Amino acid sequence: MSAETTELPARPRQRRLGLALVLAALVLVVLSFVRWQTGANDLTSSGTFSATLRVSMPILLAGLGGLYAERAGVVNIGLEGMMILGTWFGAWAGWHWGPWAGVLMGMAGGAAGGFLHAVATVTFGIDHIISGVAINILAAGVTRFLSVIAYTNVPGAGITQSPQVKGNIPDVNLPVLAGGRAFGAKTPDVFGWIERQHWFLVSDAGSLLKGLTSNVSLLTIAAVALIPLTWWVLWRSAFGLRLRSVGEHPVAAESLGVPVYTMKYVAVVISGALAGLAGAFLVFEEAGIYREGQTAGRGFIALAALIFGNWRPLGVGAGAGLFGYADALQLRSNSSILALLLFVSIAMAAACGWLLVRKRTGPALAVAVLAGLIFWWHATATKVANEWIAITPYVVTLAVLAMAAQRLRPPAADGRRYRKGQVETL
Repeated sequence: MSAETTELPARPRQRRLGLALVLAALVLVVLSFVRWQTGANDLTSSGTFSATLRVSMPILLAGLGGLYAERAGVVNIGLEGMMILGTWFGAWAGWHWGPWAGVLMGMAGGAAGGFLHAVATVTFGIDHIISGVAINILAAGVTRFLSVIAYTNVPGAGITQSPQVKGNIPDVNLPVLAGGRAFGAKTPDVFGWIERQHWFLVSDAGSLLKGLTSNVSLLTIAAVALIPLTWWVLWRSAFGLRLRSVGEHPVAAESLGVPVYTMKYVAVVISGALAGLAGAFLVFEEAGIYREGQTAGRGFIALAALIFGNWRPLGVGAGAGLFGYADALQLRSNSSILALLLFVSIAMAAACGWLLVRKRTGPALAVAVLAGLIFWWHATATKVANEWIAITPYVVTLAVLAMAAQRLRPPAADGRRYRKGQVETL
């Protein structure tokens, strides 16, 4: 059984990648137009793109973790709890031994949560949703209990936070292009110079490249590298083929000698480890300490990114980037959020045209009305209320999920209880 048997031909894969690149280019063009029209430079500034990259990484890592589990047929609602375990154990080890020990311990904490989820769902056949919710609740309680034990009477710590971790993970600046250092000397910042010219589209592309190549941590680079690595593992290796076969048709996989239980266990433990890594990322790249409630629902957002991405690594990355951009933008300025309304109205007008081409008149009319209301809001408002700004990332996530719901195709056996030796087909 080879990894190529379930793959699409090369041309359709290349066509889909080409369409994705064209869509990304169109988004940048529209953002550039809106920035040029409104003067909201933060909309495409290198600072915004850099913040987007940083904010997106925990969601990306947890989403990739969910991808492994669900491709093996196990729904992992417990990503949030596994992230919580990753934050606590990562900060505790980082306090004692430094950042890299913290990263490994955070992954171990998340993997422990994944193992518990596998025991409940695979061995005992407990409903996947119930098990995941239980892990989320259990993780919050366990970390509070461990904090009482570990941090009572520790200076700078308490039952809701850890001490400051030791050291930090190094950053990388690309020499010449992003102003990094080469042989100890500072080099030119070509992308930064292009950004400061404020040219239409060209400066926006320079801002994007500057944001993606300046002050990027090694942990961020590793997280981004997991996108192609995950694709290769799941779609190009024998291990990945067996794992996906378990999530599509476990009875058939078992008949071909695939150890279904083992593959599910491995997938869910990997899932937990990646969620734990996402939690450790929050500790070392955002706060420098563990705080109770630090994950702030990112595990659930990662599930939304997984669904938006149609259970594929690149799609998960796109979903994480979308939420990260909305979250990063709300930290910049009120005028940027107001300009974002114009971008959303243009995007919804384009979606309306696409629906009309597909002869879906009813949904197209609804989208057109909503696009008009958002444009009216942009045209008449002078600022956006802080309450709306705070929920911007979540509204964007829900809107995109609603638009993407028509093309989703989850693994066929995702969430189904499986018992070894069963003979009924799906």
